[in-house]
Amino acid sequence: MVSKKVTIRIDEELDAKLKQRAEAERTTVTALITQAAYNAVRDPRLEGAADVFRAYVAEHADAFDAAFPDDSPARLDADGTGRAA
Repeated sequence: MVSKKVTIRIDEELDAKLKQRAEAERTTVTALITQAAYNAVRDPRLEGAADVFRAYVAEHADAFDAAFPDDSPARLDADGTGRAA
């Protein structure tokens, strides 16, 4: 993919916060800003999608467990990693 360089101006306080956040996440300021740009143009229909999915799963958990008994949450290991027992 071809990338394009974009220049923005930010104040010193924001610069310091970005550097601190990047260091804490072991990433770069460029990566943080790039992710923020992707989030800014993300399809608004995706907002809340995770909540809708969780509600759907909760509502249909019994049917899933019946259809896929080996993958039922009751069979997950004790450490909560999601691996089948």
